[in-house]
Amino acid sequence: MRTVWRWLELRLELKDTLRPLLAHPIPRALDGRVGWFYVLGISVLTAFVIQVVSGVALAITYVPSSESAYDSLKFITDSAALGRFIRGVHWFGACAMVLLIVAHVTRVFLMGAYKFPREINWLSGSLLFLATLLMAFTGQTLRWDQDAFWSLVVGAEQAARTPLIGDPLTRLIVGGYAVSGATVSRVFATHVFVVPGAIALLVLLHVYLVVKRGVSEPPRADEPVDRAYMERYEALVKRGLPYFPYAAWRDAAAAAIVLGVVTVLALVVGPPQLGAPPDPSIVVADPRPDWFFIGYFTILALMPKGAEAVLIIGIPAIIMAFLFLLPFARPFGQRHPLRRPLALTAAVVFIGGYTALTFAGYQAYWVPLRLEGALLPASVTGGLSGAPAVGARLFIDRSCWSCHMIDGSGGRRGPDLTHVAARLSEDRLITRIASGGPGMPDYAAILSKDELANLVAFLETRR
Repeated sequence: MRTVWRWLELRLELKDTLRPLLAHPIPRALDGRVGWFYVLGISVLTAFVIQVVSGVALAITYVPSSESAYDSLKFITDSAALGRFIRGVHWFGACAMVLLIVAHVTRVFLMGAYKFPREINWLSGSLLFLATLLMAFTGQTLRWDQDAFWSLVVGAEQAARTPLIGDPLTRLIVGGYAVSGATVSRVFATHVFVVPGAIALLVLLHVYLVVKRGVSEPPRADEPVDRAYMERYEALVKRGLPYFPYAAWRDAAAAAIVLGVVTVLALVVGPPQLGAPPDPSIVVADPRPDWFFIGYFTILALMPKGAEAVLIIGIPAIIMAFLFLLPFARPFGQRHPLRRPLALTAAVVFIGGYTALTFAGYQAYWVPLRLEGALLPASVTGGLSGAPAVGARLFIDRSCWSCHMIDGSGGRRGPDLTHVAARLSEDRLITRIASGGPGMPDYAAILSKDELANLVAFLETRR
């Protein structure tokens, strides 16, 4: 080993490169239990490395085209050697990266580590946070099942609402005016090359800044940040400890834990199941995103009519404004969380609120039910014959059941139709079905005249 090291050192001068990284001093306070709060950064980096390695393995077999993407991923999952395990590693690596970077940003925010002189550390970390979310979204769409297809459509529709650049931005995302094979290629290139490359460059900048500006010490209530902070910090780190081995072992343990947890979950649980292949002709789609976007999905589902343009553009704009203006708005002052009750309250409200929205999204009554194996209860269909019996079957086949409940069976997105004939006359039923309405497709172009008559005949029995 010494011979190998001397050979490499003579040619690469590794000692001069690695010594500043390994020997840079850290405050002595980080050598205790507080130091475990500081392993989140290396944990995020570990998750990113897992994503790169498993992503390369998947990209060898994955075919980024609208005709073959779904089948190639199904082959990887069901037939390729270690394919299911690698997909599981990639999935749980993505989950870990999102969770850990949220935890890391929260820790930095609560400890005031974005303040002078580490404003650029925060800005580069904010870009890493946004790039991680973009990588998570593009990774979901590459499954190219029904959820992925319609999630991409929803994303493109949101991009279209961007003032001034909405139309060209949408065409840039989808590669034209409709989701197609060009869209898959663009999403693949973004997910595999553009975003990971940007993350790698930002990680290098982030680590460089951490070494040059030093690791922020645990905040103290009696030491607010002012222009003399750097003098106090330099005096603090002179009495500090070298990163290796006093903090390096803790980072190594955290990285091993992340790797171990991801590996175990990939083996035991496996990757998320693929849905049905994408079908643009389905009238009632259910583009449920992955869990990290469910909270945002809930906001979009519950927003009042007419607020789409404001909320779809306003929510991301507020988040980005907060991330990029915070270090300039509050560069000095207290760092201790207990001396910053507004910051502590904001963190609790945001994380708690988004968690609540996520749980609500999984229990959502506004999401149409899937039609596989759907049947109306015997209490509804018993005794029906002729047109009403045909209409009862159409109620399932034309997706009415996925949104409307009859006698306890069906969705809750639309009104309960158990006794609809007691409320609406035959003419009003025909008009309502044919013309559609808020959240309901226009069925005049979908149903034939006979189908509409049969469907109304069935609903007329519900008194």
